[in-house]
Amino acid sequence: MKRAIIFGATGGIGQGICNELAKNGWSLYVHCSQNWEKAVNLSHSLMKKYPKQDFMPIKLDFLAQDTELKKFVNNLLPVNAAVFAHGITDYNFLGSQSLKTIQKIIQVNLTTPLKLTHLLETVLIRQEYSRIVFLGSVYGGQGSAMESVYSSTKAALSRFSQAYAREVASTKMTVNVVAPGAVDTPMNAMFSKEVMQEVKDEIPANRLAKSEDVAYWVNALLNKNSGYLTGQTIYVSGGWLI
Repeated sequence: MKRAIIFGATGGIGQGICNELAKNGWSLYVHCSQNWEKAVNLSHSLMKKYPKQDFMPIKLDFLAQDTELKKFVNNLLPVNAAVFAHGITDYNFLGSQSLKTIQKIIQVNLTTPLKLTHLLETVLIRQEYSRIVFLGSVYGGQGSAMESVYSSTKAALSRFSQAYAREVASTKMTVNVVAPGAVDTPMNAMFSKEVMQEVKDEIPANRLAKSEDVAYWVNALLNKNSGYLTGQTIYVSGGWLI
């Protein structure tokens, strides 16, 4: 049985990824950091649609200490894919952000995912084939003013994936980044309709991405036949900012 853990499964993109992978025969750990009820409801919904697969809600705060991260990974059933679909930002000038906020963005977006990758490595490489996919951003390729810390974490994920992919390539584990542009999710609800229309007008495809647009490429990277593509960042941006 193919089993993946989807970190950030209750977010807009995370839900799209869960639906796409479930449709393609994957059993899933449906992770949340805070919204347990949403993770449970999503798991139950998927279970009804795909009763021959397993869907298990699971909770982990990405600000957790190392001992909690180790315990979390040790309690997992075998998985052959990990998708890091979570992420946080703070739309602000660097000089106006608190040091606590800066540290939180770095820990959630970068430090904890790298630690979890380290802890999951032994589990993953035992499988016939295995996959890791990080959710990046176009801002990892071209930094965004007012999101300098966020941009730096997404850029770091691309460079980490490139380097780590070379370390584990012989194990049949691939490591890649899917980097969306502007996506129509609640994360962008902070912006007015006018601002989002301006963004849309800048996108050659003339629309915001849907979660399904991102989920398609995650599913493709998890496919058994995708094993020769590793260390790459795939920009799913409608031609915007690349």
